Amino acid sequence: MPVSENPETASTLATPVRKVLIGVTGGIAAYKVCEVISSLAKSGTEVRVILTQGAQAFIAPLTVATLSRHPAYTDNRFWQADRGKPLHIELGEWADVLAIAPLTANTLAKLAWGIADNLLANTVLASTCPILLAPAMNTDMWEQASVRRNWQQVLDDPRYHPLEPGAGILACDRVGAGRMAEPPQILAHLESLLHTRGQRDLQGKRVLISAGGTREYFDPVRFIGNPSTGKMGVALAQAATHRGASVTLVCGPMAGELREMLPPIKTIAVTSAEQMQNALLEEFPAADWTLMSAAVADVRPATYHAEKLPKRLLPSALPLASVPDIVAELGRRKQPHQKLIGFAAQTGDIVTPALEKLEKKQLDAIVANPIDRPDAGFGSDTNEAIWLDSRGNRRDFPPCSKLQLAHYLFDAIAFL
Repeated sequence: MPVSENPETASTLATPVRKVLIGVTGGIAAYKVCEVISSLAKSGTEVRVILTQGAQAFIAPLTVATLSRHPAYTDNRFWQADRGKPLHIELGEWADVLAIAPLTANTLAKLAWGIADNLLANTVLASTCPILLAPAMNTDMWEQASVRRNWQQVLDDPRYHPLEPGAGILACDRVGAGRMAEPPQILAHLESLLHTRGQRDLQGKRVLISAGGTREYFDPVRFIGNPSTGKMGVALAQAATHRGASVTLVCGPMAGELREMLPPIKTIAVTSAEQMQNALLEEFPAADWTLMSAAVADVRPATYHAEKLPKRLLPSALPLASVPDIVAELGRRKQPHQKLIGFAAQTGDIVTPALEKLEKKQLDAIVANPIDRPDAGFGSDTNEAIWLDSRGNRRDFPPCSKLQLAHYLFDAIAFL
C-alpha cells in the first residue's frame, strides 16, 4: 500500500509555553497540591498559585513560591497588578487552564452562586479558560444535599471539569468518599485540558480499548507473556474520557498503581488471549472506535497442568498452540460506521510489517511504535509512533508522554 509522506515533526507538534493557574483553598489536602505545582514547574510549564486565606493555614506562600518559581498570590495582593490591570483580570486572561485543588464546600458554593469575595473567586469570574475541580472534604460534608446540589449546578457549566473525590481513610479518621484525587490524576487531567482547551469533542462516542499483555499459563505459576504494562492503554482511556467519550477498557494483568490512574470507566479484567477475545467480541458491536493497544500473546502452551510441575518433570520442549487473532476477527466483523485501530510494537523497520498488518487485518489505521529505542515501548512513560492509515496517510509522532500521544491519535482518528 503506498504511503504519502506527510510526517508531522516535533516542530509542528510542539506546543507553546503552557500556563496553569492553581487555586488552593483551605483543606488538609492542600499539601498534595505541592507535588502538582512542583511537577508542572519542572516540566517547563509556567505556574501561578492563588492561596485563599484558609489555604495559608495549611501551606505557606513561601512554599508554593519556591515550588512554582513565582511569588504566590494572596488576598493581601488583591489589587497589586503586575502590569497595571487589576490582578484578578490579569490572572484570568493569563491562564490556559485553572485548577482548584482542594475544592472545599465553601468555595464550591461560591462557584455555584457566582460569589466573588476573594481573589480566587474573582479570578474565576474574570477568566474564560477550562477549570479543573478536585473536591476534598469530610464524607458527611460531601454527601450533604446542599453540597451535592451545588456540585451538580457547577457541572452544568461546560467550563468545569470534575475530578470526583475517591474513597479511603480521611484526615478526620472517617472512612468514605471525600478524599482528593491524587497528584498524578490531577496532572494527567491538566495535560488533557491543555491539549483540548477543555473541548469535549468525543462526547457521544463509544470507545473500546484493549490494554496490557496477556498471559498463557503452562501451570498455575508459569506462563508465556510479554513486558506490556498497559500504560498506553490507560493513557488512551484517560484521553478519551477527558474528551467526553464513553469508554470501555479490556485489560490484561495490570499493576495496582496503574489501575488507580484509570478514570471511572467500565473496566473488564482478563488474563488470557481467549478471555480478551470473548470480552472484546461482546463489547465490539456497541463501539464507534476500537483501539487495540494490548500486546496479545501469539501462542500458548498446548497443555495446561492444573498443579505446579516440579522442576525435574518440566519438559525439555514445550509444545505450543496458536491463540485467536483478535484483531483480524474484529476486522472481519467491522461495520461501515466503526473505526478499528491496530498497534504494532516492532524492532528495526517498523513501517513495513505495520503496513502488512494494516491491509491484511482490514484496519482503518495502525500505530507502529519502536520498542528498541530508549524511552519508548513497553513499560516506559513516554512513547513515539508512526501513524499509517488505510487512505495512505502517514504521520510521525515524536517522543512525548503516552497521554500526549493518545491525544495525537484521537486527533488523527477524527480525520478518518
